[in-house]
Amino acid sequence: MPRFSIIVPSHGVAGRLSQALDSVLAQSYGDFELIPVCDAPGSPAADVADAHAGRDSRVAPVHSPPSAGLSGARNTGLRAATGAYVLFLDGDDTLAPGSLAALDARLTETGDVDVLYFEHERTPWWEGEPTNPAAPLLAKTPAGAFSPAQAPQLTGIQLPAWSAAYRRAFLTDNRLTFPEGPFTDLGWGGLVTLAAERVAVLRSVVVRHLLRRQGSRLNLPGAHHHQLLDQVDMVLTRAADSALSGALFEQLFAVVLKTASRPERLPSGHRAFFRRAGRLYRTHRPAGFRAPGGSVGVQHRLLASGAYSAFRALRGVNRSASEAAERVPRPRMLRTRLRYARDLRRPLDPNLAVYCAYWGRGYACSPAAIHAKAAELAPHIRSVFLVEPDAVDAVPKGVEHAVIGSRKYWEVLARAKYLVNNANFAEGVVKRCGSVHVQTQHGTPLKKMGVDQSTYPVVAAATGSFAKLLGRVDRWDYNISSNRHSTQMWERAFPGSYEALEYGYPRNDVYYTATADEVARVRRELGVPEGKTAVLYAPTHRDYQTGFDTGLDLEAFCAAAGEDVVVLLRAHYFYDQGRAKNTGRIIDVTGHRSSEDVCLAADALVTDYSSIMFDYANLDRPIVVYADDWDVYRETRGVYFDLMEAPPGPVTRTPEELAQVFRDGSYAGAESTSLRAEFRSRFCEFDDGLAAERVVRRVFLGEPPEAVPPVIPLAERVPAPAATLVRS
Repeated sequence: MPRFSIIVPSHGVAGRLSQALDSVLAQSYGDFELIPVCDAPGSPAADVADAHAGRDSRVAPVHSPPSAGLSGARNTGLRAATGAYVLFLDGDDTLAPGSLAALDARLTETGDVDVLYFEHERTPWWEGEPTNPAAPLLAKTPAGAFSPAQAPQLTGIQLPAWSAAYRRAFLTDNRLTFPEGPFTDLGWGGLVTLAAERVAVLRSVVVRHLLRRQGSRLNLPGAHHHQLLDQVDMVLTRAADSALSGALFEQLFAVVLKTASRPERLPSGHRAFFRRAGRLYRTHRPAGFRAPGGSVGVQHRLLASGAYSAFRALRGVNRSASEAAERVPRPRMLRTRLRYARDLRRPLDPNLAVYCAYWGRGYACSPAAIHAKAAELAPHIRSVFLVEPDAVDAVPKGVEHAVIGSRKYWEVLARAKYLVNNANFAEGVVKRCGSVHVQTQHGTPLKKMGVDQSTYPVVAAATGSFAKLLGRVDRWDYNISSNRHSTQMWERAFPGSYEALEYGYPRNDVYYTATADEVARVRRELGVPEGKTAVLYAPTHRDYQTGFDTGLDLEAFCAAAGEDVVVLLRAHYFYDQGRAKNTGRIIDVTGHRSSEDVCLAADALVTDYSSIMFDYANLDRPIVVYADDWDVYRETRGVYFDLMEAPPGPVTRTPEELAQVFRDGSYAGAESTSLRAEFRSRFCEFDDGLAAERVVRRVFLGEPPEAVPPVIPLAERVPAPAATLVRS
């Protein structure tokens, strides 16, 4: 039995079928059967398929009449398939090189999942950059195999049938076939989602889908759009009482509303389509379902109430205003767009500052430190922190905030003189003449950043348009640096006309201002047992891995390192799930708002290549590098210097070596102290506890550079005391 059966319907694409078949036969992984589905013997596509079959015994053509449609062709291929897993490929698409090997490797990792979803590229027919629409959806899923209920946002509704591999026994056991009709992918995706028990994802491109010049046939005008509702009715009937009913309902009706809002797709029967869609909406709406916000929510309510005239009037208003709206910046809501455009014509508010950290994740990092110092030194400045809706509860009492995307959000962005961020503001934010943008960054660069990523394919693909990135850089007036290394690397990575402020990172001020009582308080809040040595383990993100993996058996490390050791686990913020998962001597602090607090609580740091090492070095506490995959990381991510040649402490490459340096005490020995001193002199150059004050005085109060507090020499600084020192 072959590992894969690849089914290729070919109706109407004989001219490109050779490319599709060749892309399969050229795969480095050869355990497959290739099943072209042709109209009839002697047809142009059948001739192409027969020629390939004559050259390669793995090609086994079958036939399905054009009248059976795409669903009939795929079902014919399914009946002929004998492989363990089934894939579908449109006859004018291609498999990416190495994709079958990647699928086999991933399935070996996950075991026999029912469905393995993967990414695909959408390639313009003539010119333009390929896009990867599945990547953001798959990025939010668990790392290993999981049940569909664990990631309800991932369903077959949002992905084409050829963006997944299906276990054939699963399809057979559940008698799954493609439903008849032009929207067969929609019905298939819903039925597969409801039947699957274990799924997984492969975060790499498998199929390269060619966008046709004439667009998708499904989007052409015609009565076939009424059959969309047949698929919706069938899936939601099956989904009754399922834990996934809410997700399927919302996703299916997103498709319905997209069609309903385009009456040109239904030259006749648009009112009938809307009324039937409304009946289905009321029939299948799950208990407790809450419609989305904004204009989409309005459409939901109008559909539910059958208000066809109001719905059509709403669409008419939106269409007549769309041309004007195209000329104003990014805000989604029409009314908000117009307000933002109006506010951009109003004078800047010289006493308004807006702040944002980590794309709205909360009140954190250097923007929070500058915000707090501005309240002290520049109380006349009104300060507004921008946060995502789910971060509102974490904003400290008394801090004014605006929810990202709200009317207030766009209003303050349009009027503020000062804009402070450790990442970048939204693409649609306009850089006004007279406004002052402060980029604080959020770490010292070891890994390649900005345009320096362009030669590293894995990272460059995730970065997106470098032209847009540089457009965002052009908004910066000031860029903060904590050492000369950073200043030089930022100039390379983010070339622009901004001024570098070598003031230190404001978020690191606390490492020199915190008291012993504050250190003790943080340890109590985090649950560090009295008298224990708290080792902060903070691995960085790997661009070449899917999801978060500790990379280390932490319980085994604790057992081998010594009885007094507990581990504070802080994953990269990409993997913050907002809830702790404490087990035994492992305290999960990933969701804790402040990485600075976590560092204060730790007696020592273990990390791989995370920039947290540069910040933690300010505390002059032991640092151990766990570099089990340095060569791979350096080749795939790119680095600015060889960390192995200039580490902040002992370098270990195996779990045994790591445990040993704690067991014998060398993690804090003389050699460790010497390495750390050299590291601190290079990378803690400007961090001295006064960075936020320098920024506020220079930027907000307009004091000249020579008037801001000078940097205190490293030898004269006194870091916050470690808990072990407090005890002794």
